[in-house]
Amino acid sequence: MTANTTAHKAPGRAGAGGPPARAPRGRPASPARRSGWTPWLYLLPALVLLGGLLVYPIYQLGLISFLEYTQAQVSGGEPTTFQGFGNYATLFNDSQFWQVLLATVLFATACVLATLFVGCALAVLLTRIRALPRLALMMAALGAWATPAITGSTVWVFLFDPDFGPVNKVLGLGDFSWTYGRYSAFALVLLEVLWCSFPFVMVTVYAGIRTVPTEVLEAASLDGASQWRIWRSVMAPMLRPILIVVTIQSIIWDFKVFTQIYVMTNGGGIAGQNLVLNVYAYQKAFASSQYSLGSAIGVVMLVILLAVTLVYLRLVRRQGEEL
Repeated sequence: MTANTTAHKAPGRAGAGGPPARAPRGRPASPARRSGWTPWLYLLPALVLLGGLLVYPIYQLGLISFLEYTQAQVSGGEPTTFQGFGNYATLFNDSQFWQVLLATVLFATACVLATLFVGCALAVLLTRIRALPRLALMMAALGAWATPAITGSTVWVFLFDPDFGPVNKVLGLGDFSWTYGRYSAFALVLLEVLWCSFPFVMVTVYAGIRTVPTEVLEAASLDGASQWRIWRSVMAPMLRPILIVVTIQSIIWDFKVFTQIYVMTNGGGIAGQNLVLNVYAYQKAFASSQYSLGSAIGVVMLVILLAVTLVYLRLVRRQGEEL
C-alpha cells in the first residue's frame, strides 16, 4: 500500500514542485501562420498566368529599348547592337518628346477632372430622381460605356463633321472643322473620352452613396447644410476609398489613350499637334521603323504608370490603417 501511495504521489510532486516538463520539439505551425499562405495558394494560378502574359512582354520591351532595332534588324539584314542608354539619351534630347509628354499630362488631367466631376454629379442626381428616369439614365450610361472606343470615336467624328455633321448645323458653325485646330481637336477628343468614361465613375460612386447611412444625411440636412456642404463635408470623406480608386483608374486609362486620338485626329493631328505618348510611340516604332525608340517611350510610360500605381497602393493601405 505504501508503494502504491508513493507511486501515485510522485507525479503530483513533480508537477507541483519539480522542474517543468519540456515542450516537445517540432511544434506544428500555428493556425495564423498556416492561414497566411492560404490566399497565395488560391492566387497562384492567376499569378502564373499574369506572369506569363506580362513579364515576358515587359522584358522584351526593356531589352529592345537598349538595342539598335530598326527595320534592318527586323528583316535580319544587320545584327543588333547594344546601345545602352543611348536610345533614352536620344529620346530625352528630343524637344518633341517633352512637348508630347506635357501635352499628355495636361490632356489626361483635364480628362480625369471632367470625368470625376460629371460622374460624381450624375451619381448624386441618381439619388434624387425617380425609378424610371434613373433606369433610363443608367441604361444610357452603360450603353456609352459598352461602346467600343473605335466605334464611339467614328460616331463622334461624324457628329462634328464640318460638312455632314448635325452639331455644326445646330450650333450654326457652318463649315468649322473641329479637328483642324489643336485645342478644338483636343476638346473634341476630351468630350469623347468623357462620354465613354463617366459611366464607370457614376456607377461606382452611386453604389458607394447607397452605403452611406440615411440618418447621417438627414441629420446634416436638419442642421441646415446645403447639398454642396453635405457632399463636401459628409459624403466625400465617407466615399474617400471609392474616390481614390476611380481617380487612379481614370488616370491610368486617360494617360494611355490611343484609339480616340488616333481615329479622331487622323494619327495625331496636323504636323503632330495632337500627339500623346501612346500615339507618339506608335509613330516612332511602326511609322518610322524606330522600334528601339518606340520601346523606350513604352518603358517611360510604364515607369510613370507604376509610380501612379504605387501611390494608389499607398493611399489604399493608409486608408485601411485609418479604418
